[in-house]
Amino acid sequence: MKGKKTAIVIHEKDNVATALTLLTAGTEVLIEVRGRAEITKVVSDIPMGHKFALEDIEKGEAVVKYGEPIGRSTVKIGRGDHVHVHNVVSRPKGEEPL
Repeated sequence: MKGKKTAIVIHEKDNVATALTLLTAGTEVLIEVRGRAEITKVVSDIPMGHKFALEDIEKGEAVVKYGEPIGRSTVKIGRGDHVHVHNVVSRPKGEEPL
């Protein structure tokens, strides 16, 4: 990949990437995912350090970063959507630890 990296996937099992800079809505991000280059278009502004989905994540599915579940989606999250506290919980009330 040429130029400055704008996002990173930390582990091959991850279903999210982390923005290394502010990504504005509509930006196409070229990123290596599971050994191949893919383009993901972010659908909203993604602040630096925040996550966006690399694939659709159904409501209740695990959000995976570092190769491990870091939370569960509270709604369906589409590819390129911002992944943050508005659509992910670390441990729903009454649920065993992830």
